[in-house]
Amino acid sequence: MKELYKGLAHVAVNTADMEESIAFYEKIGGTVTARSSVGEKLLALVEFGGLVLELIQPPAGELVPSGVGSIPHFAVYVDDLDKVAAAVKAAGVFSFTTPEKRVLPDTFGGLQNWFFTGPSGEQIELLQML
Repeated sequence: MKELYKGLAHVAVNTADMEESIAFYEKIGGTVTARSSVGEKLLALVEFGGLVLELIQPPAGELVPSGVGSIPHFAVYVDDLDKVAAAVKAAGVFSFTTPEKRVLPDTFGGLQNWFFTGPSGEQIELLQML
């Protein structure tokens, strides 16, 4: 059955403020490729780190969905974690969840990572395999 699938289309990220989220992802190297809506629900596609994110803002007064089934984070592969983290910080993002990166030599063959938070609470993992 796997031959029926073409690949990952996008990762959905719920946001309470579309413009704030777009500005955030553009600041760290993302590019808006499309905007749309379904009724009063606002949608935007943002290319970032080899992924396509679908930003979703519900209509005014409607709560942003969360809870069971929510995706806790998404990860972006990088070649030089220290360099990328410095660039993200230089862009004005200071929402890293730990003061330093984590080095995990026994996890999935060895990796180092560092998480930071986007404007709607989404966790973004910078991931470098060792």
